Amino acid sequence: MPDLSGYRFTPTHEWVRRDGETATVGISDHAQAQLGDVIFLDLPAIGARLTAGARFGAIESVKAASDLYAPVSGTVSEFNETLTDTPERVNTSPYEEGWLLRLRDVTEGDVELVDEATYLVRAEE
Repeated sequence: MPDLSGYRFTPTHEWVRRDGETATVGISDHAQAQLGDVIFLDLPAIGARLTAGARFGAIESVKAASDLYAPVSGTVSEFNETLTDTPERVNTSPYEEGWLLRLRDVTEGDVELVDEATYLVRAEE
């Protein structure tokens, strides 16, 4: 398990890891486990502007489809192209190989971001 001390989680199960003025976004291990085997992701194009709390895409599994929400605002600078052919990486490595997007020009919005311990307590409620 990677060190998640620099990760912040949303109530809708996305995570964000800030690296200066950029950020990486993904979904939590708890979320991928609830979804089951991920089979498809609908992610925004490079250059798309995301607003914290707004829908930015969708994730589909053999069990369900769920919307994805931006934990922070920013402009998409990269998306994980390997997920096009191997979306199951979200299941096997949600914090490392299964990241979804990278953003630049990042600003926080009104989304409550919490540490892993707080997130896990709330996710189990």
